[in-house]
Amino acid sequence: MKGATGTAGRVGFLVMSTWMATVGLARAQTPPPPAAPPEPPPGWSGSVGFGLALNRGNTATTNLNLSFEATDDPKTGSVWKFKELYLRGDNNGKVAVDRLLLEGRNERTLTKRVYAFGQLQFLEDQFKQIDYLFAPSVGIGYKLVTAPMTTLSVDGGVGIKWEKNPGLDRRTSPVFTGSDKFEHKLSTTAAITQASNALWKADDFGDALYTFTAGVAAALTTRTQLKVELLDTYATRPPTITVKSNDVALLTALVYKFQE
Repeated sequence: MKGATGTAGRVGFLVMSTWMATVGLARAQTPPPPAAPPEPPPGWSGSVGFGLALNRGNTATTNLNLSFEATDDPKTGSVWKFKELYLRGDNNGKVAVDRLLLEGRNERTLTKRVYAFGQLQFLEDQFKQIDYLFAPSVGIGYKLVTAPMTTLSVDGGVGIKWEKNPGLDRRTSPVFTGSDKFEHKLSTTAAITQASNALWKADDFGDALYTFTAGVAAALTTRTQLKVELLDTYATRPPTITVKSNDVALLTALVYKFQE
């Protein structure tokens, strides 16, 4: 009887040990729960703007402006930016303003503040007598200010300019470029902006085209805002003496912002 009890105890101990080892092994072999998939990189973001001013009475004027901006920043150190601006104005049935600006740009991060860029600029301006101006360039930029509410960057580069004016042959010139971009958020719904761009002829800095913008934008809803912007374009040497060097436009537009 005593031997049977001892045998039963040993059998029970063996069964219990085997069960515990099996459970432990099963737990050790159970794969961990899958990790949460990484968040997809942000897609395209930007804005589309439309402005219209009409005057009827002693004079009949119509002024139209269309704008488009888009940015693709996948957080990989390479950012694509595209910009378009079209201005059209009629005064008593005659065209008074006809201007198209297109720009494509890629910025690649080199350090926390330094970046390299390559860009293509296109300009068509009937009243500056520019049939077309096409200027690809490359260069280096530096972020002077990167605060949460304020950003400021400057850059410079080299490139080539092809320009065609009415009645003149196309001209090809090496160029230097320079630009800056500033933004300060007044609040979560309002901001002021400023940007400038210069295109200098490499063998004659007195022959240049300057563009300056300054504006303020205020949100109307989460997707829309009202924007007022001053645009100044200055050519030091217009194609003919009948063309004025300076053109200034005040633009008001309703802007819709999009985000993928």
